[in-house]
Amino acid sequence: MKSSNNREVFELRRQSDDLVYTFQMAQTADGALGYRRSDGDHWIIRHQEHGWVAWDYETETISGRPWEVLPNMQADFPPEGVWVSRKGSKSYVYSLVYVKAQQ
Repeated sequence: MKSSNNREVFELRRQSDDLVYTFQMAQTADGALGYRRSDGDHWIIRHQEHGWVAWDYETETISGRPWEVLPNMQADFPPEGVWVSRKGSKSYVYSLVYVKAQQ
């Protein structure tokens, strides 16, 4: 997968049906750097122990994470490639791809 120099916006592309969620760099309530989903209050943040994860602030739980890049191998931005999510009894596989920000 070709990498982009732009780390402000990425898409999570669901592999089962091509559904796409867009995330943009934003500041979290505690002042940290994170990525907020464009259609709601859903976040990808850097967790102290688990690295970059999809975080549910309401339940304080991880709902998704990179599949192939361990936390100690992650850079200052979410890794491109395969991500997995879990919501209740359902799990999905996504591809995280950085895209050019809309002007």
